[in-house]
Amino acid sequence: MDIIKPSKAGTYESNDIYIMLFPGYEENLIELESVVYDCFGYQIKKVIKDVLKENNINHVLVKAIDKGALDYTIRARMITAIKRGVSNE
Repeated sequence: MDIIKPSKAGTYESNDIYIMLFPGYEENLIELESVVYDCFGYQIKKVIKDVLKENNINHVLVKAIDKGALDYTIRARMITAIKRGVSNE
């Protein structure tokens, strides 16, 4: 499955994450800004990578701005952005 258009999900609110997906990259890239990067940056990136892999998404840039989101929120925002990015609507 490929992302066919830029998409986004989430907010800049506390305990949320703003996810943006951009198609057309040679490989999957993740750019992460987080208020808890030093403690949880690795885990946030792992969740993002896992969701990309589970949905067979390749060749996408993920820009994420995290405000302390938990794993299930990151996963939900990623799935929403993917659904928006593969849809022709």
